Amino acid sequence: AHDRLILVGDSTMASSTGYGDALCSRLTPETACLNLARGGRSSGSFRAEGRWDEVTGLLRDGAAYRRTYVLIQFGHNDQPGKPGRSTDYATEFPVNMTRYVEEARALGAVPVLVTPLTRRSFRQGYVQDDLAPWAGTVRKIAAATGTPLVDLNALSLAAVQAMGPQEADKLARTGANFDHTHVGPLGAQRFSDIVARELLRKVPD
Repeated sequence: AHDRLILVGDSTMASSTGYGDALCSRLTPETACLNLARGGRSSGSFRAEGRWDEVTGLLRDGAAYRRTYVLIQFGHNDQPGKPGRSTDYATEFPVNMTRYVEEARALGAVPVLVTPLTRRSFRQGYVQDDLAPWAGTVRKIAAATGTPLVDLNALSLAAVQAMGPQEADKLARTGANFDHTHVGPLGAQRFSDIVARELLRKVPD
């Protein structure tokens, strides 16, 4: 029996705007990888739309797999100013993230928490760490629940800071789609590499 990886998150992990597909392509061919991350979703709306139900259905039906790992990454759309998606930082966000961990575990899966990918906006030479509070909350939940953590926020922030604004801009999508949040092919490669290496450390199985 082989393993399975299910990706749950927002646009920074989703197909064509995030690193998720590039991560899937790094796995051995016999490992199943489903990128169920979707653009614009928060820890609240992903569940409200029934997308988490799809994940739990897959987990209930997981007898064919030796182990299923669920990578969970939210934060970007939980921030204020996203109508219908923002969550209350102090109450809803931590509760939502903890529930994902507990429910995945209850269905026999191995949850892995991922702190949100950094934005690549510089101010006076420094990357703006606007997702720090959400990343910090995810770190606390990982510690409290004994869940493996990929601290993508810290690792991607350090990588982007080291490369500087001009190099960092090459990680974006090109043309009219350019922004400092989503990634093109180069960004997908760089960040999936960081996640893959960290998974080897934190989830050696």
